[in-house]
Amino acid sequence: MITCFDIGGTAIKSASASSPTDIQSLGKVPTPLHDFEAFAAAIGRIATQATGNDHSLIAISLAGVIDADSGRITCANIPCIDGRPLVADLSEFLKRPVLIANDADCFALAEAVTGAGRGHRIVFGAIFGSGVGGGIVIDGKILVGAGGFAGEWGHGPISATSAGSPPVPIPRFPCGCGQTGCIDAICSARGLEKLHRYLHGVDRSSTEIIDAWTIGDANAARTVDCHVDILSDALALVVNVVGAAVVPVGGGLSNSLPLIERIDLAVRSRILRKTDQPLVVRGECRIEPGLIGAGLLGLAEVQP
Repeated sequence: MITCFDIGGTAIKSASASSPTDIQSLGKVPTPLHDFEAFAAAIGRIATQATGNDHSLIAISLAGVIDADSGRITCANIPCIDGRPLVADLSEFLKRPVLIANDADCFALAEAVTGAGRGHRIVFGAIFGSGVGGGIVIDGKILVGAGGFAGEWGHGPISATSAGSPPVPIPRFPCGCGQTGCIDAICSARGLEKLHRYLHGVDRSSTEIIDAWTIGDANAARTVDCHVDILSDALALVVNVVGAAVVPVGGGLSNSLPLIERIDLAVRSRILRKTDQPLVVRGECRIEPGLIGAGLLGLAEVQP
């Protein structure tokens, strides 16, 4: 048995994993943000309660990227671990082997093994939430890539400068990564709100925009039309490059099934492989996919 964790800026969620079909929640505790020893100790206490002092493996999903060469993590929302060689530091502190993967990668792994990607060799898991992210799983294994950035399709100056039918000019918005014109900056939930404000001069939450669109509001429909146009261009290119057979979607915007269906139709009309089967689908792991992915990652290590 291993102990797995899904760690964000608010909470450390935990579970014990004995097999891919037996991952049991252990609850959650607040995330210490500014004290590394407190952060590591919180993980250690949970692992000890779950497995005793047997030094069994710990597998972690978190919103950060580990450079495969230096081992250092970039994690803006947990300052006490940002810039650390986190695997080495945690392993030393906890006296246990530690595996760490990006939360989008863990989502993709969960979907590939137990969710909507079951039975497919190449799965691209896409996140449409507070950010736009993704992960690539090939033959049941996460593709890490140089610098740990494989699957990060949300960043890069590629967003369209016109969108919708009829087309309307769209600016390239600055992104938190430091670039301008990223898909993350305009197609995330916050990006959708930014787009609506630009088009109509009105502040509405992403949930309000989607809800208004589903009941026929013309302004919301215009925003969603532009949003889907921009997002689908980029996602179709990802599908062509990666060769994904299915794209499970997670994140807050995936809660709108009509939106996912609209994106699916748009992406399938743009890719080279023509298919009548749904390609972009809502993820099936609706509860704790990060924990499931971390558990699967750890189990693959100890039960090859």
